[in-house]
Amino acid sequence: MMVTAFTTIFAALLTSSSNVDAFIAKYPGTYPVKPETSNSRRFVIKDPLTETDLPDYGQTSIEIDTHVLTKKSEKWRRKDLYGQSLIDQTLEEIATNLEFQETTRRYKELGLEGMSREEKMHRRRALDSLGIPSFDNFLKSKGKEDIDGAGTVDTTIKRGEPELLQLNVGLYCNQACGHCHVESSPLRQEMMTEDVASKCLELLVNTPSIHTLDITGGAPEMNANFRYLVSMARALRPDLDIIDRCNLTVLQEPGQEDLLSFMVQNRLHVIASLPCYSAKNVDQQRGGGVFDRSVSALLALNEVGYAQPNTGLTLDLVYNPLGAFLPPPQGSLESKYKEVLAADFGIVFNSLFTMTNMPVKRFADFLHRRDELKDYMDLLVRNFNVGTLSSLMCLNTVSVDYNGKIFDCDFNQQLGNSIAGKTVFDISSLTELKKHDITNDNHCFGCTAGMGSS
Repeated sequence: MMVTAFTTIFAALLTSSSNVDAFIAKYPGTYPVKPETSNSRRFVIKDPLTETDLPDYGQTSIEIDTHVLTKKSEKWRRKDLYGQSLIDQTLEEIATNLEFQETTRRYKELGLEGMSREEKMHRRRALDSLGIPSFDNFLKSKGKEDIDGAGTVDTTIKRGEPELLQLNVGLYCNQACGHCHVESSPLRQEMMTEDVASKCLELLVNTPSIHTLDITGGAPEMNANFRYLVSMARALRPDLDIIDRCNLTVLQEPGQEDLLSFMVQNRLHVIASLPCYSAKNVDQQRGGGVFDRSVSALLALNEVGYAQPNTGLTLDLVYNPLGAFLPPPQGSLESKYKEVLAADFGIVFNSLFTMTNMPVKRFADFLHRRDELKDYMDLLVRNFNVGTLSSLMCLNTVSVDYNGKIFDCDFNQQLGNSIAGKTVFDISSLTELKKHDITNDNHCFGCTAGMGSS
């Protein structure tokens, strides 16, 4: 009660200046100065800053009904990258990469055939130490096993009708990826000539069973005959599924300003490599800044209609592991990719394919240097999946290199294992190759492990 009474008296005293003065005189002490009266309750700056002191103040439009949030995709579109080549940066990275330099030295010293023999020897030694027979004998032993009480399975690998024609149009590339099984880089100048491309088109016409033309490299778009090959194939076979194995960063190279419109005009099916949805992993495997460039390219593809409803323009992505392990389940990883790419960048795509790294070329060198080849071969053999045998690429694919040599698959192509030494100039139709056996070796364990690499 006493506190309440004192509060009431104190409030009454403060209602006039004379009462305040009398109170202070009777009870001396330090008291706050009464502020001047104001019609505003807001804090008033006595010396307000001028607009020149606040460079961004006043820039916001008063038309607030027009204010919108910027889409995340606009931040990553990075149109400033277009016309800026990646090649000089890649060459600088190559010059300081000791592992790449060692591989280049061995290539010059041994040549393709010598390096392939060396790789085969290393794989064979690894398998011998594990007590694993050759791939052929391994398949025969599996064919004799009773699988879950369902009886034996046919493990014979036999060539069928050719349905997919894969053309490696050259090894020149603006990147030098660590996992690349074709040893592509800006240093490689090998290119498919117009004569070879024209002969491939002739074979395409003469082989009606072919429903897919798969164009790869290197960066295939950087081959002088890429557009000739695509436009002629589309004109000759309007029903054809034409795949462009795109590294994405090629879209930003000088001279490729109209590549997007060319892709749309010819209804190219784009299959692009994106080994992760994080910058760290992508740049580690594919080169500095490649992730940002890839995101920008994917957004550009979305803008022109790729992976959009009712356009018929397909955009698929490919994942391959960073190191010596199998890829995660394809379905689950595709869902994760779609979730992260849409949320973080506004990117959409159709499907994701997971690929097992093949123990050949750069990846074989990587494993050998880290003393992981034996463990990786053991991993592949332990995870042999008989279910992959019916979908191996060698069953219905014909692979042609930039010189016109013919192979069962692009892995055999890089190892020099041709089909009976033939070239495109030795045949008039791809069906003539059915009589030849498929060549396999110990690297084929990669295509039969897990969900495969085809």
